[in-house]
Amino acid sequence: MIRIVFQRRKCIGCNACVEQAPAHWVMSQKDGKSYLRKSVKKGEYYVKHISAPECEENLRAARYCPARIIRVQTF
Repeated sequence: MIRIVFQRRKCIGCNACVEQAPAHWVMSQKDGKSYLRKSVKKGEYYVKHISAPECEENLRAARYCPARIIRVQTF
């Protein structure tokens, strides 16, 4: 199982995640921060489970995030 964990309140709105994985990330028109599509809020984190084929693009999104607030976890 693979999941993305995103700490949205620390997002700086750089758009790097959207550029790397546009099927999963979008910029909010309300506050200019990124949003993880179809995620569930758990405390201050947003969580989404993904499949193996979706992993690579989201690993790139995490790697290019200058705020370092995206984690892709496998377990």
